[in-house]
Amino acid sequence: MSGYLITNLEFNKKPLPPTAELGWWYQYYFSTDRGEKGYKDNTYEFNKLIWKTASPLWNFDKATYDQTAKSFDNPDHVAIVIHNYRWRLSLAKGEAKYDELEKKLSTKPKIIVPAITISSDFDGAAINGKAYENQFTGKYSHKILRGIGHNVPQEDPKSFADAIVEVDGYSK
Repeated sequence: MSGYLITNLEFNKKPLPPTAELGWWYQYYFSTDRGEKGYKDNTYEFNKLIWKTASPLWNFDKATYDQTAKSFDNPDHVAIVIHNYRWRLSLAKGEAKYDELEKKLSTKPKIIVPAITISSDFDGAAINGKAYENQFTGKYSHKILRGIGHNVPQEDPKSFADAIVEVDGYSK
């Protein structure tokens, strides 16, 4: 889903346009002790807000959200989330045993296996996949789904399943 998503710590040091930075407000919030406490104290409400923000047209019900929210009741959840966002901003170290792998990934290796990427009209300038299509050297296609946000499997399960079946057929 999405496109070619590999966290590149050097790239992440470069500022984005203000409208793009606004979408990452919580990343900066999480870089503070106040943000960590706020997330810990309000995990359920916080994640529900992010769901609504990342998928503004998806009218999920409480039962649907609560099914996923059970996964937040994990003693390591807050620490993992906070560390991940701090790591993305180079405010926390990653696992040293993965440093060589991170270095290799930062070179933007090509994806050689068959692939389909999916975006939605919520993805703005990245909607057409042109920014990363040359990263895929195997059989590749890009799908644009209309009227959904970032939770493709739940917002449009049929299109998601159809893409899986389609990409499976690429190997035959």
